[in-house]
Amino acid sequence: HPDVGKAKAASDALKGKIREVRAQALPDVSINAGATRWRDPSLLNASGIDKFPPELLDVLVPEPVNIFTYSLDIKQPLYTAGKVGTALKLASVEAEGALVDIDRAEQDLALSTVRAFYGLLWAERYLSLVEETQQQRKLQAEMARARFRNGVATEVDVLRSEVAVANGEPELVRAENAIRLARAQLNFHLVRPVDFPTRISGEFEQKPWEEEDLDALTKEAFRHRPEITRLRIAERSAGVQLNLAKAENRMRADFTGSYGIMSRLPENLADSKFARWTLGVNFTLPVFDGLKRSGMVWQATANQRAARLEREKVEQQVRLGLQQGLDELAAARETILAARANVAQAEKVLSMMQNNYKYGAATTLDVTAAQVALSEARTNLLRGLHDHSVARAGLRWAMGLTPWE
Repeated sequence: HPDVGKAKAASDALKGKIREVRAQALPDVSINAGATRWRDPSLLNASGIDKFPPELLDVLVPEPVNIFTYSLDIKQPLYTAGKVGTALKLASVEAEGALVDIDRAEQDLALSTVRAFYGLLWAERYLSLVEETQQQRKLQAEMARARFRNGVATEVDVLRSEVAVANGEPELVRAENAIRLARAQLNFHLVRPVDFPTRISGEFEQKPWEEEDLDALTKEAFRHRPEITRLRIAERSAGVQLNLAKAENRMRADFTGSYGIMSRLPENLADSKFARWTLGVNFTLPVFDGLKRSGMVWQATANQRAARLEREKVEQQVRLGLQQGLDELAAARETILAARANVAQAEKVLSMMQNNYKYGAATTLDVTAAQVALSEARTNLLRGLHDHSVARAGLRWAMGLTPWE
């Protein structure tokens, strides 16, 4: 999935950053070569040169000369006041955070996929309910036409039944469109073409939720939620950044070395008599940096405080999300209980109205009203089962667990 791929790409980028920072502690080796043609009149510009005899001045007139050189140069940091080590630690901490970001992206994708699965399952079951209701309407219309032919029903009864059938057709179309949309959403999360004929299997199950204690759920969430882990890493990162800012513009020592050949003639470039080498240790002690280091420390301190406050805020949001999840689960559970009882009553009422209509004790309006009531009751039950499954998956996600079971 693109979101997971982005998180993994960010992790790979941080691996490269670690390698870049580690390079600061390793030798910097380079090979340099050059060819120069130059003329230097330095002697002619010396003070008192005018006192020299003319014949000597003629000798001192420089001639252009060629200089060929190549060398192997090395630079190695010896002491950086802990700056390189701190930068390595910072990169390592951020790499941990990148791995957590991958976990978070995978969990978010898992929740979206589960919701899309339940959405498609609901759409398919809802279509079955609509088709069943429409079939009842057609049977009722056929019964009304038969009774009209036998002279025991009026034309109004037939028209009412046929209108009820016609009114049900748009609902069938909407239900079929809902299936296509739900399947497209599921395909998107599965990284499939939106029109891929994905088929699912399963039923809504009302499983009991065992743990109702909010404090226990919160502790579990704090241990497993990627966001909390990421923010804790961000706090650690802010602390390391503060140390890195404190190491800025401190004394440092660097070793430098060079070995090569310098000659006026190319044929001497392999002659060791023309070798040139240098070895040295350079010390740098900043005296005044315009308060740059102080400003960096100030920023790092503020960022550290902001990271702590952000973690505390998200922890409160996690607790609030868990409470909301428990409330949604309880509401769905109550909806299911009420809907089950209502479905049983609506089925009984419809059966009674249909029997009464056969014997002329009820009208088509009575039957249609009973059909609508049963359809609404079954839809409410289906919606309650869907909401219960989604709420259960969301609550597991809020605890940092996989949303499926």
